[in-house]
Amino acid sequence: MTRAWVLHPDIKIDRDRRDATMALAEAVSLARALPELEVAGADVVPLSKPQPGMLFGSGKIEELGALLEANDVELVLIDGPVTPVQQRNLEKAWKVKLLDRTGLILEIFSDRAATREGVLQVEMAALTYQRTRLVRAWTHLERQRGGLGFVGGPGETQIEADRRAIDEQLVRLRRQLEKVVKTRELHRKARAKVPFPIVALVGYTNAGKSTLFNRLTGAEVMAKDMLFATLDPTMRSVRLPTGADVILSDTVGFISDLPTELVASFRATLEEVLAADVIVHVRDISHPETTEQARDVGTILESLGVNKRTPQVELWNKMDQLGAEEADAIRQRAEREDHIFAVSALSGEGLDDFLEEVTRALGEEKREEEVLLGYEKGRERAWLFEKGLIEDERQEEDGYHLTLRWSAKDKAKFDSL
Repeated sequence: MTRAWVLHPDIKIDRDRRDATMALAEAVSLARALPELEVAGADVVPLSKPQPGMLFGSGKIEELGALLEANDVELVLIDGPVTPVQQRNLEKAWKVKLLDRTGLILEIFSDRAATREGVLQVEMAALTYQRTRLVRAWTHLERQRGGLGFVGGPGETQIEADRRAIDEQLVRLRRQLEKVVKTRELHRKARAKVPFPIVALVGYTNAGKSTLFNRLTGAEVMAKDMLFATLDPTMRSVRLPTGADVILSDTVGFISDLPTELVASFRATLEEVLAADVIVHVRDISHPETTEQARDVGTILESLGVNKRTPQVELWNKMDQLGAEEADAIRQRAEREDHIFAVSALSGEGLDDFLEEVTRALGEEKREEEVLLGYEKGRERAWLFEKGLIEDERQEEDGYHLTLRWSAKDKAKFDSL
């Protein structure tokens, strides 16, 4: 086990900063998501403004250094961005390894990635991140040659060689990932032909998406009270109360200040949300920062380019973790709002009403599909004409070849004829 200490810089000039205590608690949860780390302690460090070379002032660095030494700390986790120069200087001053927020999240994702696609995406994000860490990293290699600086010394040569190696590896990974993405696109097109509408679960990490997914599908996706318990997307078929079949998609959890390297690398996975017919935003309504978390999720969905016309349903999850009075107040608030449901994925409270809402939302979504009807299926053909669902019809030796435009609800009724 590696003993780690978590520091959250509370920068006073940052007007949009989150509550420092809550931000530190989340950072500690992130650290505990790695089984090999033992969190020895955590502190909020007030900062008037970040120092370009060391992040903290000299007095604070000495104070923290003594604290780290007294607690035999081997790794410092800083909940925020740290420049390569700051990282190098702090590691030298404290004689410990240091990770910033991006580095920690990358470590967690690397630990959790299970599928080939997930592994490739994490590798790409990690290499992109490492490339930025090469700046001034090679201080032990001094410039040997003179001149006006047009010809670099061995230090610069080493940095360029490392950058080139990383860039070549990134190109290889992108090619491999493109093949995986093409396979995913083929699966997506195949699903579009079925057609089963897609209902995508999105939300802040640890909001209860996987627990909800397991309850609705009977699957056994890993669901723990842990940030990023699941990383790779999972899809299963679910039958709604109307009898209509949908595909339920469980996506990777979002988090505030999600590293840009990860958003870019996981775009292929997150694009499942773009293909969704209904987006279900799962919120941990028992969390003190549920409003801020919802705002972070909305920002990421907007950055992905989610169509604003796509129906969205909001689930206020984890009602079972609230006291009786607070739970009643939340239920009353949810009842006054459209497309919001107070639920518990653990107990099943409110899920029937939620599924009926999904059915209503899908009732408006129509898809095109090719269907073959044998000549003996006259009653079914007449029903399709009566409902106005037939776009085109061809008669061939094996029967009627119909092009239908219908909703999941129409298809369910047709299948029950």
